[in-house]
Amino acid sequence: MTLSMLQTVEPSSISDSDKRAAQDASRALAQLSGRGSVHVEAEAANGSHQTFVLPAAAVRLLTDMLVHLADGRAVSVMPENAELTTRQAADMLNVSRPHLVKLMGEGAIDFHMVGTHRRLLLEDVISFKARRHQETGRAMDELAAEAQELGMGY
Repeated sequence: MTLSMLQTVEPSSISDSDKRAAQDASRALAQLSGRGSVHVEAEAANGSHQTFVLPAAAVRLLTDMLVHLADGRAVSVMPENAELTTRQAADMLNVSRPHLVKLMGEGAIDFHMVGTHRRLLLEDVISFKARRHQETGRAMDELAAEAQELGMGY
């Protein structure tokens, strides 16, 4: 199965019993994490059985997802080469859609057109977010240094 678009589980769709199940499953997987792949035996509600192997990377990812679900937080899964709408990208960056469109117009973040719609690659959004985080950190360091020079430090 190829995941071609964003898949999201919203917090409102997670029942209390599912949250408890996610918590139990995340704890069980966490104990197995770091030991490589995991052999899984599963029983479906209809009584059918299935066995399979989860690769180590999938165990880590699934553990993290279950922890978030147990806490009632939304979880999204998308491939690295996913194309995002401006709304999805703005949400990831925690900015308004108009602000993102302005950044795109200034060339601060790459995008391409699909017909009349702007699309951004997930990897470009993640890169932009990392650059912005580094720039913010540098600016905060500079402000702290200036404050110390002026005797305003704590």
